[in-house]
Amino acid sequence: MIHKYTLNGYRIVLDTNSGAVHLFDPAPYELLDFLEDSVPEEMPAVAKEALLDKYGADTLEEAYRELLQLQEMGQLFSTDDYEQFAGMMKDAPVKSMCLNVAHDCNLRCAYCFAAQGDFGKGRMLMPFSVAKAAIDFLIQESAGRHNLEVDFFGGEPLMNFDVVKQTVAYARSLEKAHNKNFRFTITTNGLLLDDDKIDFINREMYNCVLSLDGRKEVNDRLRVCPDGKTGSYDRIVPKYQKLVAGRGDKDYYVRGTFTKHNLDFTNDVLEMERLGFEQLSIEPVVSDPQLDYSIKEADLPAVFQEYERLANVIIEKKKKGTCFNFFHFMLDLNQGPCAIKRLRGCSCGNEYIAITPLGEIFPCHQFVGNDEWIMGNVLDGTFNREMKNKFAAANVYTKEDCKNCWAKFYCSGGCNANNQKYEGNILRPHKIACQLEQKRLECAIMIQAALAE
Repeated sequence: MIHKYTLNGYRIVLDTNSGAVHLFDPAPYELLDFLEDSVPEEMPAVAKEALLDKYGADTLEEAYRELLQLQEMGQLFSTDDYEQFAGMMKDAPVKSMCLNVAHDCNLRCAYCFAAQGDFGKGRMLMPFSVAKAAIDFLIQESAGRHNLEVDFFGGEPLMNFDVVKQTVAYARSLEKAHNKNFRFTITTNGLLLDDDKIDFINREMYNCVLSLDGRKEVNDRLRVCPDGKTGSYDRIVPKYQKLVAGRGDKDYYVRGTFTKHNLDFTNDVLEMERLGFEQLSIEPVVSDPQLDYSIKEADLPAVFQEYERLANVIIEKKKKGTCFNFFHFMLDLNQGPCAIKRLRGCSCGNEYIAITPLGEIFPCHQFVGNDEWIMGNVLDGTFNREMKNKFAAANVYTKEDCKNCWAKFYCSGGCNANNQKYEGNILRPHKIACQLEQKRLECAIMIQAALAE
């Protein structure tokens, strides 16, 4: 399987199974239009007839030999060696956990998937007893895994910061006895950050996700306080700047959401850069298409054009030697993820789970609030392994729409939660999300082509 496209003047061909990327001259690029799933020893007569006058015999023969050689090297129309790993997904230990320490929030962001903080179940904070039981559960279910990941999430986790600190201390106290290493992450809207919290986060958190939608007018349109009028930009930006200044070499990224209201989201990325942030992500809203800020099928051409604009901004900046990292364009074309990661992507419901303030176990934070997806409870030790195996089996070979998609080993089947919510099945990829991911991948590959010149 191959994917060929032109972008920014480059004729790009991706060989799906090998991951090889080629930049072709016009003749070999056009020859591929006459080949289905292999390069036969002899050039098809229809190809020769169509292209001979345009390129001449010598150029055409040389181009065809180039394609044959790439096929012999396993870099064009290569065989699929990944499906053999699809059965290795079951019985994996749990290695990461999202602790929803607060089902409450001090913002009322219009697009919030978590029903503006309470997941539709009422506002509550996680007691330390539940967090403690969750850590014990993770240690028990992680088997021989050494590195374990815990993400403090909400709502807004800083509303329950004492429990965050207690949980970190408790987990650290168990590391040596159980041969574990905890890596903590926190996701915050920044309103409650102060010097004490910043110091703790920079000392204990392996990663930190800071929510900001970019320009003040964009951020404050949807990321508002409970009064529905007051925006958060002016209150959080100085705190983020102070936190990032103290991160040292620890990871962080500033994460935004773009909607129909800011399809010029490159300007929001540039605003984040102007504020001094270098690790950036801005992601398309995933929401009910009836809402006025939702991105619909008709908006995709404008979004695609904006991704191309952002890609060109990044190329220009990188060639000058100074540029931010944009999460969705960071693509390793040399080594990349392991085979299992390529097949499944998100480890939702299998190696990754989410815990509510009541101790309920969900496949991930985006399933929280939908009781049919409760997998058990850390307080009584129940755990639905049949459901775990269902998620373990969700991969690009069990998702029919993914099998023949050129992007499958990079997208890895998309978000199971969004698939379920918008397509009614974790095995049916969300169509708009697929198209957006494909465009980001095309741009990411093109960026590397441009920088390799």
